[in-house]
Amino acid sequence: MNRTTEAKARDEEEDAYAHRRTDKIKIHGAADFDGMRAAGRLGAACLDMLTPEVKPGVSTRRLDDLAREFILDHGAWPAPYNYRGFPGSICTSLNHVICHGIPGDKICKDGDILNIDVTVILDGWHGDTNRTYLVGNVPLKARRLVDVTYEAMMRGIEAVKPGATFGDIGAAIQTYAEGFGLSVVRDFCGHGLGRVFHDAPNVLHYGKPGTGQKIEAGMFFTIEPMINIGKPDVRMLSDGWTAVTRDRSLSAQFEHAVGVTETGVEIFTLSPAGYTKPPYAV
Repeated sequence: MNRTTEAKARDEEEDAYAHRRTDKIKIHGAADFDGMRAAGRLGAACLDMLTPEVKPGVSTRRLDDLAREFILDHGAWPAPYNYRGFPGSICTSLNHVICHGIPGDKICKDGDILNIDVTVILDGWHGDTNRTYLVGNVPLKARRLVDVTYEAMMRGIEAVKPGATFGDIGAAIQTYAEGFGLSVVRDFCGHGLGRVFHDAPNVLHYGKPGTGQKIEAGMFFTIEPMINIGKPDVRMLSDGWTAVTRDRSLSAQFEHAVGVTETGVEIFTLSPAGYTKPPYAV
């Protein structure tokens, strides 16, 4: 890492601090949408780049190295790196890991599912997104979990518009996932973002229609449901980061960052390569 990259990272961290989290949801203007579009596109492009690399035999450390190199080469910074002490540039969550898996020596095996969570900081803006990948030949039950999780996220996004409520988002996700006998993790949620990594509001992935704060144009936040085959209960590992299903059932997740427009919603983190849900046609 050169001095220019280090200096830019410090500047962006200071900028984020200047716009630090508050309990009030921030309302953004047109120029802010431009910043989020660029950051979101880069985050999605990083996941696109990793797509052909996710295969049996690859280590999560190798994926982390590739992502870090890609992000730095594009003039951005990996937001998770050293965030509250997190040691990786991305999160890699295999099988029964719900979220915040730490990259390391773990090898992806045929039949695994792997979630990769990327957040870039580009010109002070955060592009936060994740996808679940199929590693080799994945059993039908796991593939169905992944498909339902993706569709649940999209249904949550479709509920976003001025005048709707955050409860509408959670209800859309919960109703769809539970309709397949799956469970929604309640210990983690989506969040506001922009110049701050994790900002107000908290976006729950369960709830009742018409409840919660009203959605307004100019809001930026993530929708990132975590769906389990078994029960929704979570256990934290001793590393302080890795969250796993208590019953060791499989868990999947997808995430998009969105902005509320005057008429609906814009997804900032759509794949430039056109990848939507797996299997991704490379």
